[in-house]
Amino acid sequence: MSDVHFDFAVLLTILTVVTGIGWLIDTLWLARRRRGIIGGEDKPGWLIDFCRSFFPVIFVVLILRSFIAEPFRIPSESMLPTLIKGDFILVNKFTYGLRDPVFHHRFFGSNEPARGDVVVFRWPGDPSQDYIKRIVGVPGDKLAYRDKTLYVNGEVAKLEADGVYASGGDASGTAVRYRMVEHLGDVSHHILVDPNRVSDGLCGPTIVGGPNVNLRLCSGDEIVLPPGEYFGMGDNRDGSSDSRFWGTIPEKNLVGRAFFIWMSWDAQSKRPLFSRIFSSIN
Repeated sequence: MSDVHFDFAVLLTILTVVTGIGWLIDTLWLARRRRGIIGGEDKPGWLIDFCRSFFPVIFVVLILRSFIAEPFRIPSESMLPTLIKGDFILVNKFTYGLRDPVFHHRFFGSNEPARGDVVVFRWPGDPSQDYIKRIVGVPGDKLAYRDKTLYVNGEVAKLEADGVYASGGDASGTAVRYRMVEHLGDVSHHILVDPNRVSDGLCGPTIVGGPNVNLRLCSGDEIVLPPGEYFGMGDNRDGSSDSRFWGTIPEKNLVGRAFFIWMSWDAQSKRPLFSRIFSSIN
């Protein structure tokens, strides 16, 4: 049985059902009764009036948010340089099939994530938390991660240098990281690596992430992804809590594919970053 987490989607579904029942009762019965009693003047009680007024709005919001697109805010730097803290993104909810908003069962569509997709998912360790990572491994893939380099099915994910990424420092500061282009088959995207941080020899400390926490990826290890399980990594490779630490992402936990930045806010300067607004996510 699926766990139901009382989040906004559940609340929205309950409100839609309750106001929909009120709207339906009024349409089929109460409105006709009022018109017959008071000569055509339509004055419903406050509860029915609330249902009639808000049901269409709540219903449309539920449909858009559950089956079309949902907004999210990026709260961390784990996806640098692709996404920065303060980006507001849209997630396509039908790319990987339509799911009900309460139990998250897929009832339509059969598309699956591909290597290179940036996806939002419910974290296996606590499905009430939404995470965002890049899919680097799909079911059946054999993965290894050595010397800050990813290997997929025995082939290296080729890296090309693309300058430095300085955040909170200059070219001589400790905050400087190398900007690289990683090639996952036909998909190319930017990642960051920190030359001063040795992390790919470690698996932990272990972050309990669910039934497949043992499918983490330590340096020197090699794992094969089982059916229905995906491997996600942050583009900020030395600053991301991802499948290397807490295991794989079950297919049932997928929320959707991130595809668009509709707003970006720089908290330090307290202004929008206009250069990032209305840009696609690759």
